[in-house]
Amino acid sequence: MTVPAPKKQQPTLTERAFWSLINAVEKRLFTDNFIVSNQTPYREIHSDRLMSVRHYLPLEEDEILVGDAWEGVNRQRHRTPVVLVPPLAATSIIFDLLPQRSLVRFLLARGYDVYLVDWGEVTAEHSDVSLETYVLEWLPSALEAIREDSGEQELTLYAYCMGGLLSLMYAAVSQDPHIRNIVSIASPVDMHQSGVAGRVLSLVYRPARIVGQLLNISLLDLPARFMHVPGWLNVLAFRLTSPIGSMVSYLELLVNYWDREYVTVHTTVGQWFGKMVDYPGETIKGMVVHMALNNRMARGRMRLGDQQAEFAGIQCALLAFAGADDKLVKVASARHVMDIVSSRDKEFHVVPGGHAGVFAGSRAPANTWALSADWLATRSD
Repeated sequence: MTVPAPKKQQPTLTERAFWSLINAVEKRLFTDNFIVSNQTPYREIHSDRLMSVRHYLPLEEDEILVGDAWEGVNRQRHRTPVVLVPPLAATSIIFDLLPQRSLVRFLLARGYDVYLVDWGEVTAEHSDVSLETYVLEWLPSALEAIREDSGEQELTLYAYCMGGLLSLMYAAVSQDPHIRNIVSIASPVDMHQSGVAGRVLSLVYRPARIVGQLLNISLLDLPARFMHVPGWLNVLAFRLTSPIGSMVSYLELLVNYWDREYVTVHTTVGQWFGKMVDYPGETIKGMVVHMALNNRMARGRMRLGDQQAEFAGIQCALLAFAGADDKLVKVASARHVMDIVSSRDKEFHVVPGGHAGVFAGSRAPANTWALSADWLATRSD
């Protein structure tokens, strides 16, 4: 049950000017004072090179603030653990972004046993990390550790964006019978359906294939270091999807500098968009050739190393979301997951928000989070 939180009393103009100055100076000198992500206690149960696995501890509170409402903490735990699978460019902070907007805390309050796979911070030294590394090595290793730690074989994979694609790839290639549920949020299964970029990819697919066959060349033959994408380029690409939105965000910050809570939220969320990690070169090669140009996932079959991922073999319960205003992953792109799996129990929802908002925006708790928690409740015991 949720209970609205009381509203704050508004300060005078003089007080706003004073606190704006104080907050601006402190933020300039001590930025970390305004960053409140990753505060939920956890223990690390496994690590493998860059990748590590977290197990979040039960909440001590009887109720927590989620957005603008109080959520009671359910002490009865669901049997099936939830495994959070992040995308690659964004760090794991997106799952525990703010104390009052934390998917981790929300799921804990709803009675779920929560684990997280942290891919780590990729640098240029890790260009050799490939899709196969994530899908055939790290994710199986993480799930084995989670099963051993929890004592449960059945698991729910709860993933965002590229994390959803990695989860689907794992389920397709492993045919793991103990993946009970998959929750996929804003995952571009059909990349040829992702707006302008998708149309361009669909147009160049056949010519690129013909040229490659005639000249006997492939992007896969390039050294991985040439395809490595630094984090700053990921930041730039994301901001260019909504340049006006970025400008408006900073203008709103200036207007609200007096409000310490507002500055804290803005600064913390800024860590998500302003400090993305690198995409490994070998991973980019696989994504561009297999997923972007050839659109293998949308076609239902994809080769990973010497193994074949058959997406029609996925039969677990599936819940997929798309953002109504997502400029990166269009609704049609995310919806296509419904066509490639054989699951009888599957649902698709279009919810408010853009690419980030659908997952961790101010409206996510009442939409994506609540829908997924309610859906899992009948599929986790």
